[in-house]
Amino acid sequence: MRTTPELLAAVAAAAVPGVAPVATGPSPDDPADFRSCIIQDADGRRWRVRSPLNTESSMRLETEHLVLQAFTPSVRARLPFHLPSVAGSVAHNGLRTFVYSHLPGHTLSLRQLQRQNEDPEPPLHVPSPSAAPRAPLAVQLGRALGTLHSLPRALVMDADLPAYSAEQCRKRMLHDLDQAATTGLIPGELLRRWEDALEDTTLWQFSTRVVHGDLHEDNVTVDHGSLVSFTGWSDLHVGDPAQDFSWLVGMADPTFVDTVLEAYSVSAVQPPDRHLLRRAHLKAEFALAEWLVRGVDRGIPSMVDNAERMLATLAQDVRASASPTPGVDAPGARATVDATVTGLDVDEHGPSPLGRTTGRVGSWGRPAASDLDGPSAPDSVPGPGAAENADGVATGTQGTASTAPGATSAGDDGPRLRPARPGNGGSTAAAVSRRTDA
Repeated sequence: MRTTPELLAAVAAAAVPGVAPVATGPSPDDPADFRSCIIQDADGRRWRVRSPLNTESSMRLETEHLVLQAFTPSVRARLPFHLPSVAGSVAHNGLRTFVYSHLPGHTLSLRQLQRQNEDPEPPLHVPSPSAAPRAPLAVQLGRALGTLHSLPRALVMDADLPAYSAEQCRKRMLHDLDQAATTGLIPGELLRRWEDALEDTTLWQFSTRVVHGDLHEDNVTVDHGSLVSFTGWSDLHVGDPAQDFSWLVGMADPTFVDTVLEAYSVSAVQPPDRHLLRRAHLKAEFALAEWLVRGVDRGIPSMVDNAERMLATLAQDVRASASPTPGVDAPGARATVDATVTGLDVDEHGPSPLGRTTGRVGSWGRPAASDLDGPSAPDSVPGPGAAENADGVATGTQGTASTAPGATSAGDDGPRLRPARPGNGGSTAAAVSRRTDA
């Protein structure tokens, strides 16, 4: 059955007492797994409705609900950004649809984030003369990540969510690499490159943190130059803090990432380890392999074809830059950020996953909604501080299958670890060749 915005509005009315929808509008989301919309009620309040299309995506919403409950009012008060709140839920088509309080602002592409950092929109309300000047957006992001990563690990573990030691993070990625290699579709030079980085144990000596786990530009909401919220909380866990930085390596201007990291260093309880950005580059590159595996598992040829093309482009960029390992330039080489990915099947149309547009290469490739199983996308309608165990980890029992030990970390809404997105001011070569201190 086609899930229309009008139907979702009716579901919201059933889920939240007193809500009388009078208008609906689009809400970007993953067309492979969700149908979403924004509704406005008779009192002028806005709500976001997310309806899962399959059991796995329904589990992700259930997990996000659990995560948001773990953020008590006292914890939320410590964060320099807002979190969504679940207003209600209702069973729909055998799955559970959730209604969230709507937060202001909108998502931005990497290029737009950089532009807002350099030339921000004026604030909606004129600040008082005594108010401190608003920090650049990159500084706001760094402070937000530093605060998030400084939360006590007990927040995650008490909610029975996954927690991994540094060594377990490395072994899980090795497992995913082995799984990706079995497809026979990944250039051997990339497999060797990633395996060498995973076998370099010096990169994997870090203290685990509370991490968002699915952070990328489409889960960051900005309003008039100010960071408003982080969304998409279904993958909160204790793990590698580099995971929340991997989407930033696609910035065309590396000083943006440098500014984020500098602000992060000031805000975080402990400074970042010296190899954090190198692991972030590795995770950004490896996201292509995870995307390919997802396409193979789901039997979606267009997804596999896009992933293969982007992997071939990455391999070509690696050869051209002579980068010996992710995040490190060739000796004597200067960073290159002008290469772009071309020749992809990209179709700019309609709202789609978490700020992406349907068919656009969201983070290194996503098929159009028409390439995916399930009903077509709805039309737009105007209008934690606990001690680790002997193995250095406290493991939760709840959460999605993608966060279980040894499971592939590729998300249901595309590569979880976002490298540069074509057209957003970044490229594979930029992610590969931008220099970080070894």
